[in-house]
Amino acid sequence: MRALVTGGGGFIGRALARALRDGGAQVRTFARGPYPGLVSEGFEHVQGDVARREDVERAVEGQDVVFHVAAKVGIAGTRSEFEAVNVQGTDHVIEACRKAGASRLVFTSTPSVVIGSEDIEGADESLPYPAEYQALYPETKAEAERRVLAAHGAELRTVSLRPHIVWGPEDTSLLPRILERAHRLRRIGPDGKKTDVSYIDDVVDAHLLAAEALRERPEVAGGRAYFISSGEPVEIWDFVDLLLDAAGRPPLKGRLPVGVALAAAGVVETAHRWMGATGEPMLSRWVVHELTHSHWFDISAARRDLGFEPKVNLQDGKRRLEAWLKTRSS
Repeated sequence: MRALVTGGGGFIGRALARALRDGGAQVRTFARGPYPGLVSEGFEHVQGDVARREDVERAVEGQDVVFHVAAKVGIAGTRSEFEAVNVQGTDHVIEACRKAGASRLVFTSTPSVVIGSEDIEGADESLPYPAEYQALYPETKAEAERRVLAAHGAELRTVSLRPHIVWGPEDTSLLPRILERAHRLRRIGPDGKKTDVSYIDDVVDAHLLAAEALRERPEVAGGRAYFISSGEPVEIWDFVDLLLDAAGRPPLKGRLPVGVALAAAGVVETAHRWMGATGEPMLSRWVVHELTHSHWFDISAARRDLGFEPKVNLQDGKRRLEAWLKTRSS
């Protein structure tokens, strides 16, 4: 099998590329940077941008299955920037698959595509897309997912996965942000709000199982979206403390009311914008909303249709993360 992983230099992309290689696939990675580490690991790496059609066509040429992981995440950026990567970039992948004859496309989505303003507790994939979004990332990812699922057919089989809060060794996003801001982080709002989390190995397994399902059971999994998680919702702030403890940091102290946090986030976002700063602001209203609402989902469909079964629980994942962090500090 010849497999392409877009976003191959990122957290999910690199782990997925390794698993595919270890399973005997010929793996090509695609990302905007040169990523010499991927080359040194023996991957064929194509440097390019999903927002450029010709780059995507060059990467997809000759591949059997494409794992489209690349995305613009967070809140920093304009609508045109998010749409160029998440929407037009996905269009380019779909079109390139059809042109090159790649028969399977596994899309890495997010549960954020169905998150609106209310708590979500145990919902399944029948949950509709909300009428309005609180940030450009989930809005553009939702549009991309719609296009991937609509593209499913006899010549190109497609599926979308929605892993929530991916964590574990080699995390390049969540853990670094938490550690960077730990000294000023405070719990926000009351306890009791729960969220799904997804250990990286389980997320990789879900992608491999989805690709297999598209080959063996396209009439079951094709054109569908699936929630992916550990299957054990955790209180949001307890999970933050778990990550801090794995890194040898003390737990969070102090608490802010939701209204105060939202007001502070508005000020931070405004100042960030006025200063013309790049990157993510230290706090945003979208992040406050995510941290003060329950967002956990029923993964029965992934179990039934894909054969997905999470294998790494919270404590086992924490031990693995601790071990990896120790190798980083030694």
